[in-house]
Amino acid sequence: MSLSNEALQKLVREIESQAVAAQQQISLVRTQVASKQREMRLAQLTRGEIASLPSDTAVYEGVGKMFVAIPVPALQDKLGSQIKEFETEVDAMGKRLHYLETTAKNSQEHIEKMLKGAGQP
Repeated sequence: MSLSNEALQKLVREIESQAVAAQQQISLVRTQVASKQREMRLAQLTRGEIASLPSDTAVYEGVGKMFVAIPVPALQDKLGSQIKEFETEVDAMGKRLHYLETTAKNSQEHIEKMLKGAGQP
């Protein structure tokens, strides 16, 4: 059972649009991953710097346009939870990126198969 040229072209266009959408999503997710990794690295560096301070040191956290005093252990805990949250988000984005890359690859393979199959009598 072979498909007509019209149906084949429609199917190829549909798969191409899926591949293009996947490529755009891949680009977006990679940008988001890089951003989260930067934020995570900044939190790790900040936590490392704060760890070297005595626990009675006055540290301040920015809240809007003002700064609020916060105890060193509380800030370390907060940074630790932020780092864990960033790791979870980066892991989830990594899984999504893998899915999108697989989708784009499969779409390209389907297009190639259809074009090779259409060229054969």
